[in-house]
Amino acid sequence: MLRLRIKELLEEQGHTKYWLYKQMGLSYQNLNKVIENQTTQIRFDTIERLVEILGCDIGELFEYEKDDEQEEL
Repeated sequence: MLRLRIKELLEEQGHTKYWLYKQMGLSYQNLNKVIENQTTQIRFDTIERLVEILGCDIGELFEYEKDDEQEEL
């Protein structure tokens, strides 16, 4: 499963979700879904803004975790 590491990056940088919300210009509800990995899709422009605002490489933004079903295959 591919997941976003936004919470970890915010924590490492000493920022809050509210701080990111003010920077992003998305609704708090939609941004929170992205941060909590409760969405199945994300727009490229949102990814670009996250990389810019968080000052990270795109590879730092994502993490790949094998789920139990994939390990059995």
